[in-house]
Amino acid sequence: MDNFDLIYALHTLISKSNSPIKKQTMVEELGCSVETLDKIIKDMRLHLKAPVKYDSKTKGYSYDKSVNPHYELPGLWFNASELYGLFASYQLLSEVGPGLLESHIAPIKEKLESLLESRTMQKGALEQRICILKMAARKPNPKHFSIVATALLMRKQLNIKYSGRDRNKSTERTLSPQRLVHYRDNWYLDAWCHLREKLRTFAIDRIENSRLNNTRAIYIDEAILNDHYKSSYGIFSGTPTKKAILKFNRTVAKWVAEEQWHPEQNGQFDLDGSYQLEIPYRDARELIQDILKFGPDVEVLKPEKLRDEIKQKLEQASMLYKNTKST
Repeated sequence: MDNFDLIYALHTLISKSNSPIKKQTMVEELGCSVETLDKIIKDMRLHLKAPVKYDSKTKGYSYDKSVNPHYELPGLWFNASELYGLFASYQLLSEVGPGLLESHIAPIKEKLESLLESRTMQKGALEQRICILKMAARKPNPKHFSIVATALLMRKQLNIKYSGRDRNKSTERTLSPQRLVHYRDNWYLDAWCHLREKLRTFAIDRIENSRLNNTRAIYIDEAILNDHYKSSYGIFSGTPTKKAILKFNRTVAKWVAEEQWHPEQNGQFDLDGSYQLEIPYRDARELIQDILKFGPDVEVLKPEKLRDEIKQKLEQASMLYKNTKST
């Protein structure tokens, strides 16, 4: 039996409705065909003993409460996003060491374990059967993370010594923290930088020193933050000023077409099976890293500056392998 997510979605739809739901409504809500819906209903009745009944008067479907007044899907039934959220939360709680929050977090962790046991899973089974792999995670200094979080929640300014990767030198900064961001397995701070007088993003693991400042932090409206940080590519955000046009060959075209690189991206297949992707961006650093991962399977068509930067990076990498003998 397949279509697990659709079965879960249909179960939720029927359970929350106080009246029979018409087939066309189900099709629209689930985003599937009538044939797929018929198969799902058949599978639910046959394999999951779901009391789905058809009402000829309303021409709709509902659960027959005379057969089972409180029907639930058997076993552990979460959709993909719920399962990831549950396990990610469980993992984060498991990583919290002894400290101020330990007594508060322990009951939450116990509640999650009880929930899993109630869904017919043995204790510890979740960790044995599901694994979220972290890639290139950098562990921030717990002391600095705590000070940053305190400044953020208390709406206080923060003094830090920051070592940026691009300039490879340290600078003293005064920040007004706006929010913490967990992105690609690492922690970042979105803040108003009083040195640059602009919104900036700081990697927590690059903070060398930190001190809480009793001065009230500058407040930036959430709408402004969202516009600044979500309108461009990746963590190096800001209002987009450029648009990258990338051409992926047919080897990877199908997979790239299913990925979301940016909320406002545009993509289309060409007649030769390749895939063109348009991405708005401001700062090219992170975009360059993602492009290079595809090696010869992608070509930057525009802009010319980005194309030249990728070409230079590839030539520099190629030079490492010239005139060398394998041992």
